[in-house]
Amino acid sequence: MGQRPLDQRDTLEDFDRRVLTLLGETRRVYVGGSGPAVVVMTEMPGISPHVARFARWVRDAGFTVYMPHLFGKDGEPPTALYAVKELAKGCVSRQFRALAAGPITQWLRALAAQAHSECGGKGVGTIGMCFTGNFALAMMLEPAVLAPVMAQPSLPLFRKGGTHISADEMTAIRARMVAEDLTVKAYRFDGDSFCRAERFAAFAAALGDRFEGKVLPDSAANPDTPYKNPHSVVTLHLIDEAGQPTRQAIDEILDFFRMRLKD
Repeated sequence: MGQRPLDQRDTLEDFDRRVLTLLGETRRVYVGGSGPAVVVMTEMPGISPHVARFARWVRDAGFTVYMPHLFGKDGEPPTALYAVKELAKGCVSRQFRALAAGPITQWLRALAAQAHSECGGKGVGTIGMCFTGNFALAMMLEPAVLAPVMAQPSLPLFRKGGTHISADEMTAIRARMVAEDLTVKAYRFDGDSFCRAERFAAFAAALGDRFEGKVLPDSAANPDTPYKNPHSVVTLHLIDEAGQPTRQAIDEILDFFRMRLKD
């Protein structure tokens, strides 16, 4: 299949659209591929053509993608106005304001557990982006999750050194990482105003060498986007060309999933 246009609505027709009820809450989940499971959590404002492109790369690398609807209009191209509206909704949602033990992360951990039971393998990979970036690490409280990736984790929005994970939860996550020799990968652009250096420093202080943070230069961000703040490493600001730092990040993430999840 050729390159899909990123400025047009993505019908997501090559994914199975499932309706899953977990912990009493029902959500749409787009599923595709075969092999160990990877939960792909969308950035704001929703499952855009850019997010779907990333999910297809994961699927085509030999994994089963589980991409839940969390907010926005599925397949809709991002615009500045659309993003602002969805961000405002997310900021007042009790599900997204809660920490690692909150409703949305509990649901996502239940999704990871079900995905592992359906797909088998050593465990489950996760990637969160922007508003969901921190959730990838919070999902480590589910034993099936072995390969978490945080792409520009942006919560809490107004505390640049915050992690959106409580001290007790972070202690439990670190203890598990040490006991099982696990790590988390994280990516951000140097000048990103939503995911600042202070946030990566906080994760590094809490997790030590279990935190593998990589900072890309702002010059590596695709300038041909409506958002001038360099932010979305694996989606909107990605330059899909060999040798580009953002393309190298994609390859590193896929290799990380292979190493942790495949026999």
